[in-house]
Amino acid sequence: MVTGASAGLGLEFAWQLATARHDVVLVARDGERLHRLASQLEAAAGVRTEVMVADLSQRDQLEPLVERLRHPIRPVGLLVNNAGFGIAQPFIGGDLAREEVALDVMVRAVLVLSHAAAGVMVERGRGAILNVASIASLLASGTYSAHKAWVRAFTEGLAVELRGTGVTATALCPGLVHTEFHQRGGIDTEAFPSLSFLNPEDVVASALADVRRGAVISTPSLRYKLVAGSARVAPRWAIRAVGRYRRELQDTHREPSDTERAHDERTA
Repeated sequence: MVTGASAGLGLEFAWQLATARHDVVLVARDGERLHRLASQLEAAAGVRTEVMVADLSQRDQLEPLVERLRHPIRPVGLLVNNAGFGIAQPFIGGDLAREEVALDVMVRAVLVLSHAAAGVMVERGRGAILNVASIASLLASGTYSAHKAWVRAFTEGLAVELRGTGVTATALCPGLVHTEFHQRGGIDTEAFPSLSFLNPEDVVASALADVRRGAVISTPSLRYKLVAGSARVAPRWAIRAVGRYRRELQDTHREPSDTERAHDERTA
């Protein structure tokens, strides 16, 4: 089961799992894109697909996913909690409702679905949970960093609890990746050096390899392994300084949101 499967890393996870001959359950809000993807995967890879349209910010829409994870006859061997988005706003003065949606999608949904998956997987004695965190989990870049730090810490704790059960938990901590993530978040990718970006194909292949070997933390590419190592030993004042610089850089290059555009039109 892959959440956020209609675009970005989720789309790449769906393709790589399908081409490895795994049946896939595709989850996202965009039903049209999911059904199109399902048809492509079935035609290209000859696997079975299931489409589950759900808004993960809505608690009641998580329940069908929980029930599917607990299905006794069609077990889910791998849960990929991938759904997420860039908030692209300061916390102070930002839209609180948007912050709550982000918290629901990137924290609560991960908690609820991991709880359901872990329970049935432990009963079967096999399975894996892959939670997509971020290198931002080691930084101080607003609430997105906070959400991803929770995912990382939660996954590490879950891995400890799962030890010896035959079930594993892995936190994927990529850096910048060439996907729709930045465009949807209104972030100009030209603000970052081109060498900062990874290819989604490489990130997903590395993550799945780490899941197979039972790694708890998956950090694709040597460059981001070095960044992660540096972030862990750097004094927190330095991390906060980097976070402030990144915020200023993003604000300088960020596309205005629909709300900001509407405000500019009203005040023009």
